[in-house]
This record gives sequence, structure tokens and C-alpha cells, in this order.
Amino acid sequence: MITIALSKGRIFEETLPLLAAAGITPNEDPESSRKLIIGTNRDDVRLIIVRASDVPTYVQYGAADLGVAGKDVLLEHGGAGLYQPLDLEIAKCRLMVAVQNGFDYEGAVKQGARLRVATKYTQCAREHFAAKGVHVDLIKLYGSMELAPLVGLADAIVDLVSTGGTLKANNLVAVEHIREISSRLVVNQAALKLKHDRIQPIIDTFTATVQARQQR
Repeated sequence: MITIALSKGRIFEETLPLLAAAGITPNEDPESSRKLIIGTNRDDVRLIIVRASDVPTYVQYGAADLGVAGKDVLLEHGGAGLYQPLDLEIAKCRLMVAVQNGFDYEGAVKQGARLRVATKYTQCAREHFAAKGVHVDLIKLYGSMELAPLVGLADAIVDLVSTGGTLKANNLVAVEHIREISSRLVVNQAALKLKHDRIQPIIDTFTATVQARQQR
């Protein structure tokens, strides 16, 4: 059995064409099903539905053979024990620093102020600000990041930005770009050796599909 770990939402939807190219079709839609293990048209392939932040852990410890995870999640996880053969170039967004409209971010940085930064991505934020020589107190949040500057919890946030609509709706502005984010294919290293004849064709098909998209 080949087990593929995916998260609901955008990553799942944008992975479907890649699975289809590999001849894999889910039997159910995770958005309408309560099942966490979903069969496919292939008896030897199943999908497990987990939180996006948990995908690398399931793959690292062998509970899943392959998975799809955002680069943001992999940076926080550290990528230990994972083979990352391919950038799938799906679920693209940007990791940004944002502040409340009117906050003088550049001035605060120049003056050496100690900033309070709310984020789910503490590792990425720590490395970014350390490289700039900016002193920060990091506040770990798991959601509703945009609220933090509005109620005085933080001076800035570090979060994923796609269209920027949520920032604008909450009177926030992006002030600094940290890095581009997309989703990667991750593979358990032991599984790749033990199940090479079944996993490698999936990797090869994903690779060919992504390359074909790039050439359009």
C-alpha cells in the first residue's frame, strides 16, 4: 500500500490534476466526507487527510510514504528525514511582514526599536529578523493573525499573503517580502528504497507534469 498525506483545501484541489496524471483518483471528496483515510481507484494507493502542518511529520515517521506540504511548513518543520525531490509549483503565495496602516515600520527598524511580531512561522521570522539585525519578541499565534496589530498585541505580523485582500480588509499593509512559497512533494526516504518500483513512477509523473506546465 502506498499512502499519500494531503491537507484539505487549496493544496488538495491543486494536487488532484497531478494525481490524475499518475492514474490516481480519490473515491471521495474530503470536503464532504468525514473520513480521514480515503481510498482511490487503485487498490494499492490511499490518501490520508491531515493538518497541513502535520504532513511532514506523517511522512518523516513513515505513517505516509509521500505527501504534499508548503515550503512554509517544511521550513518550520526542518525537513529532517525527508526527501524533497520536487517543487510542485502549486498553492503559491508569499511570506510577508505586515503592519497596521500608518505604523512607521522602516522608522522603527532604523531606530533599533524592539518589535513585537505575531506569527505562526516563528522559525522563519526569527531567521529573517536576525539576518537584518532587528530585535524582535516573537508571539506564537495559530490563526487570525491580522487581529494582533489591531488590538495592540503586536507591532507586526509575519504571515502568508496570496491576494492581499485579508490584509486590506483589516487595515494592514505588507511592508516586507520574506520569500516566495509553494508546495513541495516530500517522500519518506526508507519508503523510497523499499517501495521504489511503485513510488518512483509517481514522482516521475509529477515531475513530467510540472515540467509540461512550465513549458506552456
